[in-house]
Amino acid sequence: MSDHGCAHFTAFVKEYGLESFSVVHAYFSACINKEARRRKALSCLCYKCGGSGPQLYSCLHCIYFGCKGAHINDHCKQTKHYIVLELCYGMIYCYQCKDFTYDSECQAIAEKHIRKEAKSLNKSLSWRPWSPSKVEIDLLLKNPKRRHVTAFTSIGLRGLLNLGSTCFMNCIVQALIHTPLLRDYFLSERHECTAKTAAKCLVCEVSRLFQEFYSGARGPLSLHRLLHLIWNHARHLAGYEQQDAHEFFIATLDVLHRHCKISMNEMAAAASAASTDKSKPQFQQPDNPTHCNCIIDQIFTGGLQSDVVCQACNGVSTTIDPFWDISLDLGEAQNQGYGGPPKSLIDCLERFTRAEHLGSSAKIKCSSCKSYQESTKQLSMRTLPIVASFHLKRFEHSSLIDKKISTFISFPSELDMTPFMSKKKSEQQPSPGASSSSSSSKSKSSDRKQAAAGGGSTSASTSTAANNEDDHGRHHHDTSDFRYSLYAVINHVGTLDAGHYTAYVRHQKDIWVKCDDHIITTATLKQVLDSEGYLLFYHKKILEYE
Repeated sequence: MSDHGCAHFTAFVKEYGLESFSVVHAYFSACINKEARRRKALSCLCYKCGGSGPQLYSCLHCIYFGCKGAHINDHCKQTKHYIVLELCYGMIYCYQCKDFTYDSECQAIAEKHIRKEAKSLNKSLSWRPWSPSKVEIDLLLKNPKRRHVTAFTSIGLRGLLNLGSTCFMNCIVQALIHTPLLRDYFLSERHECTAKTAAKCLVCEVSRLFQEFYSGARGPLSLHRLLHLIWNHARHLAGYEQQDAHEFFIATLDVLHRHCKISMNEMAAAASAASTDKSKPQFQQPDNPTHCNCIIDQIFTGGLQSDVVCQACNGVSTTIDPFWDISLDLGEAQNQGYGGPPKSLIDCLERFTRAEHLGSSAKIKCSSCKSYQESTKQLSMRTLPIVASFHLKRFEHSSLIDKKISTFISFPSELDMTPFMSKKKSEQQPSPGASSSSSSSKSKSSDRKQAAAGGGSTSASTSTAANNEDDHGRHHHDTSDFRYSLYAVINHVGTLDAGHYTAYVRHQKDIWVKCDDHIITTATLKQVLDSEGYLLFYHKKILEYE
């Protein structure tokens, strides 16, 4: 299709021009000012039934509004007026072609109206598809050679040299490099850093690694600079002995999160200092100091809801803790009512979200009863991150013995988390006496306090978080899609003392590769699903924009 729409729309523009489109779009689609919003509220109703939607069309030949379907169809047939405007999204529809049509001039007019609408309402522009600027068009014209990505391309695949028991780092880096939104963020050069901190900034180093991975080169990379930065900022990981991949993953996210915050604060301070016109909008820090909008939080942070129910008065105390991953126990359930060890990821999640009776030795003071009572505790997912990562706790450490659990745990390529959401759990009748032996998720180590107990870790909670998110949470659960797709699996082969980490990553749709340090080989989905599994990474299939 050309930039000037179909032949019928071209004929319409030749006869009537674009004035009717501009007026209708300005007043009944974009609503560029207060008067336009008033007019739309009063007169933008179907001429046949008097309804206001859910989808109205406006005839561009005459003054007529009609509902989608029979009402606007009847008008077009009777009057031979075939060009109409869909008012919700501002798209032109041709009834002769029976399809929407595109015109570059109309699109330019619509963009102006949308900017005016945003300015009138004092709000930011909603998400818009990328279109190249004049500078970018000039660059594209000067550099006509393109790098075509085919199904068999190796772009984005690089082996990583083992620097001496650094396979734990190599597999985590492979998983992060193949995280779609993280890749898009760094390849579009969204991270900006000041000259003072760039040499010590882990985010800058990760940005450089993304450029190296997607440069088209095939030789293996050395991660010595990344390793040195991690050693400097996470001292407990410094040294040449083998480390735990899960611990390295959490530490890496923590350092990236802290460096993103530092970079954002420095940029905000620089922008504030450079601005001398007080009438210009200033950067404002969020009211909630624990809230962060960095790329790490946007992709990996979810909310874990904990409901403690008093057994005397049934009073419920709800807290919400942030998490980056969910740690799941694989051992025997301590309560005999549940059964044997889990056999699948679903079993692990069901155990994790089952109500647990805390017993007489762990009485809590009920805010309703004002006395210490026995209670039950149930965990559920309040909000889910874009990337859901699961840690299968295969390493058991106790005062008597340290061992590895090599039990096969099946996991799906497609995962629906709906049954484990807080809203879904609240609809189910809790079963008294049930117990869960799973540990709570790992919370952020830099901004949130942690308290380790037994094999799991619990994060400090803020009861006000539940109240702050109630309204948003209800709407979020009603409209969200909680389906996930597997994109990376990290495995541990061997024993606690002599083991080795490898990773499976999804390179493209239906194309998997195995990353074993500097060796990259193709793999099948069956090989991935048959692997032991230590860390599982799932990406949300449908993203919601706020």
